[in-house]
Amino acid sequence: MELTLRIKRFNPGAERPQAYWKDYPVSIEDNATVLDTLIYIRESLDGSLTLRCSCRSAICGSCAMRINGHAGLACKTKASEAKDKDGVIRVEPAGNMPAVKDLAVNLDLFWRKIEQVEPYLKPQGPVPEAEYVVSNESMLHLSGVTACIMCGACVSDCTVLEVDPNFLGPAALAKAYRFTADPRDGDAKGVSRDRLRTLSEYGGMWDCTRCYECVQACPKGVAPMDRIMALRDQAIKAGFGNNNGARHTEAFTESVGHSGMLDELQLPIKTVGVTNLPALLGFAPVGFRALTHGKLPPLVHKNIENVENVRKLYQKLDASESEK
Repeated sequence: MELTLRIKRFNPGAERPQAYWKDYPVSIEDNATVLDTLIYIRESLDGSLTLRCSCRSAICGSCAMRINGHAGLACKTKASEAKDKDGVIRVEPAGNMPAVKDLAVNLDLFWRKIEQVEPYLKPQGPVPEAEYVVSNESMLHLSGVTACIMCGACVSDCTVLEVDPNFLGPAALAKAYRFTADPRDGDAKGVSRDRLRTLSEYGGMWDCTRCYECVQACPKGVAPMDRIMALRDQAIKAGFGNNNGARHTEAFTESVGHSGMLDELQLPIKTVGVTNLPALLGFAPVGFRALTHGKLPPLVHKNIENVENVRKLYQKLDASESEK
């Protein structure tokens, strides 16, 4: 199979270090992976190419990088499926972390985020008289989260981390969920109030924009965004609803449940609070640009046609959630 690997190179030892693209036309086996191709290039065409790899079996996570614009494991990606119509595969280092050389990045940011989550159970209340036996169902649920191999692919493609380095990130939040969802953590009812209080603060669970990139990038099906959404449900049920994120969620749901569509004018007001004048004034420039571009929401919000059907669905869902 003939193809071209277009690799983003970076040499910190160069006179003027600057990233650049370099093409490598190769002939490889039809069943070769992107990692097989990279290793072939390094061993047969260009010994200066730098990359990380180890197990070659989607276990260690060392070969996480961006392939055609999205993060993934090079050892798990078939070259035949990754090449475009012109036979080109674009390979570059993982995002949101600085390149050390070529495809190897500095993972300090990733590990700093992981280290912010206390990696042990924190039970509260009296010490059990005997071994605490949890249900098989609970542990099977947690096995999906513990499948994380710490490759950093989700952090690479996190759109929030691109603009806000304070965000805890998808990998760390998924790890936090591993403990908040464990019935042995927290109080007698398994509610991890201390963790949820911390995770509800700025930089935590409410900063996720639900772009779905981390779910797409994860090679092990951990689905970090789904875990973050579950964390939000846990936080609201635990009483941590006095923050912008929780109020935004409640206002969004209430608006759609009542009128069948989002009231964009009321949403920011209910999110920051009617009495929060500085925050409301901060929306003024956005409102002005919306007005001048003909995008300002109507002052009088109207219901959609047959809104009664939406309200019935909303009430049924609300009753179902209340029973849990």
